[in-house]
Amino acid sequence: MTSRKTSAPPLLFHLYRAVTALLAPFAYRKVAGRLADHGVSAARQRERMGYPTEPRPVPHTPDGRPAPLLWFHGASVGESLAALSLIDKLAPRLPDAEFLLTSGTATSAEMMAKRMPANCRHQFAPLDATAPVGRFLRHWQPDAALFVESELWPVTLNAAKRSGVRLALVNARLSARSIARWASKPATAAFVMQHFDVLLSQNPQMGQSLIDLGAPADRVHPSGNLKAGSAPLPVDQTALGSVRAELGTRPVWVASSTHRGEEEAVIAAHKALLAETPDLCLLLAPRHPERATEVTALIKKAGLSVARRSAGGALTPETQVYLADTLGEVGTWYALSPIVFLGGSLAPIGGHNPFEVAQAGAAVITGPGYSNFAETYPPLIAAGGAVEVSDASSLAGAVQHWLTDEAALNTARTAARGVVEAQAAALDGVVDLLITHLALTSPSTSN
Repeated sequence: MTSRKTSAPPLLFHLYRAVTALLAPFAYRKVAGRLADHGVSAARQRERMGYPTEPRPVPHTPDGRPAPLLWFHGASVGESLAALSLIDKLAPRLPDAEFLLTSGTATSAEMMAKRMPANCRHQFAPLDATAPVGRFLRHWQPDAALFVESELWPVTLNAAKRSGVRLALVNARLSARSIARWASKPATAAFVMQHFDVLLSQNPQMGQSLIDLGAPADRVHPSGNLKAGSAPLPVDQTALGSVRAELGTRPVWVASSTHRGEEEAVIAAHKALLAETPDLCLLLAPRHPERATEVTALIKKAGLSVARRSAGGALTPETQVYLADTLGEVGTWYALSPIVFLGGSLAPIGGHNPFEVAQAGAAVITGPGYSNFAETYPPLIAAGGAVEVSDASSLAGAVQHWLTDEAALNTARTAARGVVEAQAAALDGVVDLLITHLALTSPSTSN
């Protein structure tokens, strides 16, 4: 199967390519500074300019025939985890392939270092400018590139296409603002969309949006959310055991990935719950731990006692809120409590990943603002695995119901896991689509 050609580049693309070439050195200083702040080495910072820090693997079958090198790109942690779920499904079908995963943040690099399979390596993505992208492609020479969710980088896509790389957009999800912005430049939008050999959208509505932006209809396939197939989050059994011991017989509920404007409702709900269950503990894990001082002030203003995990605060019988202001531990907290409120949903954020909660065996509470998971929450709610709330009062009511009705809670937990398992099983068809449209049949498995 040959890679399909795109239409002639519009004037705006030429302008964008010229401007990004001029601005790349200045953009590099900014992104390199962010990586340096997280302890990333100078050599790895230069990956953003296309300079590799690892040799290109040369994948071959046992009898010496070439096998594919597949490049996946996701912006940050969530997209990288979605890419890993797809790699896990592709690897058994392409046993001789090698995988390259790129992202733009230090946090995602740390996460991938812990979770990548042996035949995968991570690099920071090149800036979307001619020189960095050119260096990257000359070194890695991928056979196919798969961009996750909303990663539409015109220079990168065009250079890869001209190099003969087959392209896919997977788990496609564009915000309403992004769709409107692309729609205001129809020629450029169509030019970008036509680069892809296949586009896999999270739901039919998003698929239609891609077509409206110029993607060829025969290349667009609604495929569900790849995050349903992600491996469960890691659990630190030592930390879990320690917190359980400190809690003793106290009940606990979790509010995770909360944003500014949501903690007030969570704290008010917990204060109301304490009137019914005085020994109840809230484990509060803000989406951005650097906001811990701000959140601590809110808790104290409400008259509640708080212990900060990052400061080594002891979780005593008097601790009403345990502030889990750390990174990489939410899997442990989901294993701690069967009741989890997921933030980013009372504020207009778009919601956060319910698959991770359900995989841990917990039931989900969400606000109405879950647009980023529009294909997931409605069936989850319909099955009883999640409940939607709108404010502090309804949040307190949902938590109280599951605290006092164990049978209802267990039914919800089972339903949540069932919905996620069903969506994960449906992703097998995604692998077939990619292998077909990207011509990825492994020589060792072909006839």
